[in-house]
Amino acid sequence: MAHPAVRPKKHLGQHFLDDPNIARRIVESLRLPDAVHEVLEIGPGMGVLTQYLLEHSEYQTSVVEIDTESVAYLTQHYPALAPRIHATDFLRQDLEKLFPGQPLAIIGNFPYNISTQIFFQVLSSRQQVREVVGMLQKEVAERLAEPPGSKTYGILSVLLQAYYDIEYLFTVPAHVFVPPPKVESAVVRLTRNATEKLDCDEKLFFRVVKQAFSTRRKTLRNALKPLGMSTETMAAEIFDKRAEQLGVSDFVLLTNLVVASQSAA
Repeated sequence: MAHPAVRPKKHLGQHFLDDPNIARRIVESLRLPDAVHEVLEIGPGMGVLTQYLLEHSEYQTSVVEIDTESVAYLTQHYPALAPRIHATDFLRQDLEKLFPGQPLAIIGNFPYNISTQIFFQVLSSRQQVREVVGMLQKEVAERLAEPPGSKTYGILSVLLQAYYDIEYLFTVPAHVFVPPPKVESAVVRLTRNATEKLDCDEKLFFRVVKQAFSTRRKTLRNALKPLGMSTETMAAEIFDKRAEQLGVSDFVLLTNLVVASQSAA
């Protein structure tokens, strides 16, 4: 059973993993591409992953933890880690300030209630974050790795797949957590792909993807009306489709159509 020193807090979405074999398997899923020597764990709790991360001398482990009880526990039990415990909210962190000029891998048993926000934060630091190994709600994990054409494929699937290769590694049952969540979990690995920059205006690409999925049942012709393209541009066949049918390259094409139509106006 989990050590009673730290109570899992519902408002932080905490479910502590209580299975050392699964913890070790998650840590061993790190591949450290691109000569990564810095690993940041999000939400270590009582260090069930941390203890195995610290066994690896080929990288330096740091943790970011918002829960003061956990910070106190980790400081006491892992004194060597103490200088690299960041007692703060990951979502408010500037990774470039924490790890100036350093490529980074991120790992963690992500709190369910912020897992999506964690991935948006990863996207904003995509030049620095070369790999992510994360445990999250099974449904969300499936969505990230899903190819176009399925009902669960969405905004985050497209945006992450533009910059990362995504693998669904394994499913984790609820009973290995304290307290057990009401859903199954899964571990995914994201590895930064070769795309340094998309062949389009990237800010606009993000906007087009979000707008396309905002009314996902509508065709793109209707969903993208607010972007003010000409009727002529909107006559193209791609606008007969719905957002979930498009892959990353299709969205790049769409973004360039928006630019061309706006500059012709």
